[in-house]
Amino acid sequence: MSNINVLILAAGNGSRMKSTTPKVLHTVAGQTMIDWVLDAVEPLKTDKLITVIGVGAERVQEHVGNRSSFVLQSQQLGTGHAVRQAEAELKDSDGVTLIMSGDTPMFRSETLQGFIAEHERSNNAVTVLTTIANDPTGYGRIVRGEDETVQKIIEQKDASITERRIKEINTGVYVFNNRLLFESLAKVQNNNAQGEYYLPDTLNILRRSGEQIGAHTLQDFTESLGVNDRVALATANRVMHERINHQLMVDGVELLDPANTYIDSTVN
Repeated sequence: MSNINVLILAAGNGSRMKSTTPKVLHTVAGQTMIDWVLDAVEPLKTDKLITVIGVGAERVQEHVGNRSSFVLQSQQLGTGHAVRQAEAELKDSDGVTLIMSGDTPMFRSETLQGFIAEHERSNNAVTVLTTIANDPTGYGRIVRGEDETVQKIIEQKDASITERRIKEINTGVYVFNNRLLFESLAKVQNNNAQGEYYLPDTLNILRRSGEQIGAHTLQDFTESLGVNDRVALATANRVMHERINHQLMVDGVELLDPANTYIDSTVN
């Protein structure tokens, strides 16, 4: 397997949480979201692990400590702009770069390992992790061509009525050939409804230049759950507690009423 870099995007202000706590420091089943993400990537044996911080940077950096290095995104100008903050640290690295958000606590290490392995087997320039959502509202949609290859990712605010009917969504997790990542990012523009630099725009740029774009479909939608507000935080807590309870019962622990049993991840 190639050298693996990991870039965690954790600079957003999380305004919909209506909280003074940085979004990634909110807890799910007794552990902060950023810690869940760091735990998921730890088995990957990364060459470089970088967290992009912004709003609440000092608090996030203090909490994470030496588990990651950091770069600062002083202005929140989109996911593409966030990734470019790490260019000086990563642009000359060989291998691949896994990019994911710090507010996605549900991903399993095994999922990420399989995703990276699929990317390398396929010899893609970039592979995006997708899933099928019964209600895709708010997510970027995966637009495929007649041959079923990925053509682009379109954000909901920029999507047509037809594109909004697509149920295959972008989970926000990518593996890039590292050098092609920064070559394509340099060509991303901000001519969209948000006026931001979107990381998904790199897929269309790479495709037009003749590179191979791939998608790996996640079967368990709950792994892709991101947390942007209190409702989503409650959902993530419920699903994580169900996961913990299920594993405990598989291991022989008797739970008389698992639906009303709440055991945090920190319990031994």
